[in-house]
Amino acid sequence: MESLRVSGVTVSFGGNRALDSVAMTAEPGRITGLIGPNGAGKSTLFDVASGLRRPSSGRVFLDGRDITRLRPSERARRGLARTFQRLELFGRLSVRDNLRVAAELGPERRRADRAVTEILARLGLTDIADTAPDALPTGVGRLVEVGRALAIRPQVLLLDEPAAGQDGEETERFAALLRSLTADGTAVVLVEHDMSLVMGVCDEVYVLDLGKVIAVGPPEVIRADETVLAAYLGDA
Repeated sequence: MESLRVSGVTVSFGGNRALDSVAMTAEPGRITGLIGPNGAGKSTLFDVASGLRRPSSGRVFLDGRDITRLRPSERARRGLARTFQRLELFGRLSVRDNLRVAAELGPERRRADRAVTEILARLGLTDIADTAPDALPTGVGRLVEVGRALAIRPQVLLLDEPAAGQDGEETERFAALLRSLTADGTAVVLVEHDMSLVMGVCDEVYVLDLGKVIAVGPPEVIRADETVLAAYLGDA
């Protein structure tokens, strides 16, 4: 059974359609890639899934339940977490407190301190736990944002360009982290421009172009799809 399903989602801005009848599913224990050119609608789809934007039409389901009209906070309490293309951290709080804010809203709020300590260790952030995110490199800051999302113990994790700003070694460690999350049963949806990362970790890839899904399949199929090559990968 899918953890997340969006069905027939359309989003219009004036006369323009940012998303046009988009359907996507994300299953437990699998990494689903979402790629496409800039402006294809990837972040808009994340906004719809997480409740920041109401679709013009279509529905969003989490664990089989219709959550289309739920607020973002209610979706988070039900196990849907996300990161953002632009870093959205509490700059004046420490790394530890950034994670604690989320942990205290999650299902394990009574053991928030312990949960935060475990996540810091898992992400290799223990040594900078008392540092403010504003003092950190972008790549590390993105890892902090992932940690904050993990603090609610999500069943679905939406990651919007989480590897941006990471060097090659950091990206390899991040790929290993993603695989460990799926081993725990988490459904991960990954928006990313690093094609080596996408093709290396994803079980299935959706390709968006001009608000429409133009291809769906495993990485080896997407690599060879002429429509995808023309729309995105060929340009890259």
